[in-house]
Amino acid sequence: MLEPARKATGTVLAFDFGEKRIGVAVGEWQLLQAHPLTTIQGTGDGERFSAIATLIREWQPANLVVGRPVALDGTPHAMTARCTRFANQLRGRFGLGVAFAEERLSSCAAEERLRSAGHDSRSARRHIDAVAAQLILQGYFDAMTGQLPALAFPPKPFDDRETDACI
Repeated sequence: MLEPARKATGTVLAFDFGEKRIGVAVGEWQLLQAHPLTTIQGTGDGERFSAIATLIREWQPANLVVGRPVALDGTPHAMTARCTRFANQLRGRFGLGVAFAEERLSSCAAEERLRSAGHDSRSARRHIDAVAAQLILQGYFDAMTGQLPALAFPPKPFDDRETDACI
């Protein structure tokens, strides 16, 4: 079972796990602010975990956060299990505390934020995973400090025919 962060000081790295890409964000407990960091590309676990190891050496995080995807109604699905496995691998490989954070609609919100900032769909695609990780981490900070705002997107009934496309 994964545990929440043990200490509320230091740096936090957050991950928006995907089968093709992993978005990464960084934040500081003292500032309670998250920032997009990078997107890890790669198909093999070795390549991906090597890139993560480099980030962990560079940033020396106190803990890690992984976005936990669930359906809009809160039920787990296939990607939930993959993210849980990824979080367990992070904990086992790096010996750091790993917490889950809400990530429903984070990619859609990231895409909207990038378009509002003037990115076209091609340039937004390069940054969307890191910005999604930023939103996941900021939501985690807000939840941990009791400052969680109302949902930006009200939930709608779940339709299992939907994909990860924005609603």
